[in-house]
Amino acid sequence: MEINQQCVVALTWIIKDTLGEEIDVLDDPVEFLIGGEDLFKKIEDALQGHEAGATVLLQLEPEEAFGDFNDQLLFLESRELFPPELEEGMTLEGATLPAGCNPDAPKDMLYTVTEIYPEHLVLDGNHPLSGIALRLSLRVEGVREATEEEIGQGSAGTGFFKIQPVHSEAPGSDSLH
Repeated sequence: MEINQQCVVALTWIIKDTLGEEIDVLDDPVEFLIGGEDLFKKIEDALQGHEAGATVLLQLEPEEAFGDFNDQLLFLESRELFPPELEEGMTLEGATLPAGCNPDAPKDMLYTVTEIYPEHLVLDGNHPLSGIALRLSLRVEGVREATEEEIGQGSAGTGFFKIQPVHSEAPGSDSLH
């Protein structure tokens, strides 16, 4: 079966940055709905017409993937507002940020703790892959017809490429990538 709109494709991949450094390797196939919300448009377009066994190579620029890095999504917060066990690399939901944090920090985002200092810490609302061009080597492991439920949900239940809203403009923008 060829990949077309509203089918489900099982993929494995290797994702690298433009310097050739591996970012992610997926050895076990994961299913994605074509024509839904699971994949970026450029990936869907590149997969069209391929069958199981095909390998598709493509590059996504930041604006085609997780967006450009937005320094307006960096927030310096008082260290004392957060629990002592907080560590760099942890993620926090915007809706659960403690009282006293910057009111301009959108509540519908995930924040990564990128730096911790004695008096303050840095919360980054950018997607970890924002601002990075990605080189993908996708292998089509299988193709099947989508179920009515998958079509209705707009997803095969996988959100790898749609982890969170990414605000490409000022905080509070509702644009999704």
